[in-house]
Amino acid sequence: MGVLCCKTMGTQAKTQRKKNQIDMLHCNIWKGLLRFALPLAATNLLQQLFNVTDIAIVGQFSSSEALSAVGVNAPLTNLVVNIFVGLSVGTNVVVANLLGKGDAHGVSRAVHTSIVVAFISGIIVGIAGPLLVDVMLGWMQTPENIFDMAHTYLTIYLLGAPFIMLLNFTSAILRSKGDTRRPFIVLVIAGIINVVLNIAFVVGLGMDANGVALATVIANAVSSIALLVILFRETDEVRVELKKLCFDWPLFCRIFALGVPAGIQGLMFSLSNVIIQVGLNELGSQVVAGSTAALNMEIMCYMIAAAFGQGAMTFVSQNHGAGNYPRCRSIVRWSTLLLTLFIGVASAFIVLFASFFSGLFSSDPEVIEFSNIRIYYVTSFEIVCGLIEIYSGALRGHGWSMTPAAICVVGICVLRIGWVYTAFAMWPTYECLLIAYGLSWVAALIGMVIAYFVCVRRIDKQALAANDSALQ
Repeated sequence: MGVLCCKTMGTQAKTQRKKNQIDMLHCNIWKGLLRFALPLAATNLLQQLFNVTDIAIVGQFSSSEALSAVGVNAPLTNLVVNIFVGLSVGTNVVVANLLGKGDAHGVSRAVHTSIVVAFISGIIVGIAGPLLVDVMLGWMQTPENIFDMAHTYLTIYLLGAPFIMLLNFTSAILRSKGDTRRPFIVLVIAGIINVVLNIAFVVGLGMDANGVALATVIANAVSSIALLVILFRETDEVRVELKKLCFDWPLFCRIFALGVPAGIQGLMFSLSNVIIQVGLNELGSQVVAGSTAALNMEIMCYMIAAAFGQGAMTFVSQNHGAGNYPRCRSIVRWSTLLLTLFIGVASAFIVLFASFFSGLFSSDPEVIEFSNIRIYYVTSFEIVCGLIEIYSGALRGHGWSMTPAAICVVGICVLRIGWVYTAFAMWPTYECLLIAYGLSWVAALIGMVIAYFVCVRRIDKQALAANDSALQ
């Protein structure tokens, strides 16, 4: 009876593991990508939907100044998140690569090193970040009428940095084996908590931007702790145990070498957006409010793109580790096709119903008009932005992390900054400023595609040379 019970429990454990992860080395590629990307896209979209709800509650129940205070911080909070996500990319690629090689010991060491890195770096940012709030908001030329609210919001947000870092690293560990389902479930629960707290703080207690920030920190704490508990209860290579927490220097160097360039790429996107935000601030708080409203719809498209980009990166990384390079190329082709389909439909829907979506965030006709303009000029180009995610993800999956970062430095950051200080300086209009987005995306995509084909050709030459050596 005991033996039968053990066998039954073992079978249930295996079934549960199969349900929570994807065999990226052998599965049907397009089905596997959808199974990976759709829960992740749903997670990203729900997260953004909860953020949209935050902003909608502030805009409808507080004031347009509170809405602007949250909006003016968007580039700065995105900067923090992009850096954290970038660093966690190193964990995703390294763990996925080791899984592809079948190195269980290496996987465990990489996972525990990543948890230690998440804790330490999160605490550092949580301490240093609030000390720099005045400098950051001053550099962005934040309007005086919203400065105090923006200051409070950003300070509270940065104090929650340890939870943001832990959330990103634990999610990256689960994604490395194809588990995007449980992070989705966790986010749904945390997101509901976030919305309830926003209503309680803003509507019930009369708080403004500070209520939104506090609710966000609490929701991040809930989700990050929940994902850590999941890792404590795993039964495979990614299981986390307190006694195994370590700092493996060689693995950290690999994670760092892959993650830092990805963080730099995110940083470049965010810094260039900060530069554009400075231009928006010069055009007045109504423009800032309209741009903030449209940005939320724009980010929804990007979240779908990011999911397929993460899928391409993780699938390529595992198959690169297994040495199956032709499958890596098929993964990129399918990722490109699926992303074009999904983003094309989503962006077209948003553009067609721009006024409806803009009206969700404000009843001010001027704010709605500014929001619509941004949707027409920026959301229409989201497919291009999404393709950048696919090709940069594929390059990272092959171990080329610095190349996409360098392309983004030039194609995104330098071009946008140049545009703001030349074209926008000559024609200081809202429309002129928005052109920088599509222009920089096209330039970056061209660079990414060229770099990808150079990478593939080099890998093919190395594989051919290795085969020749084996035959000799």
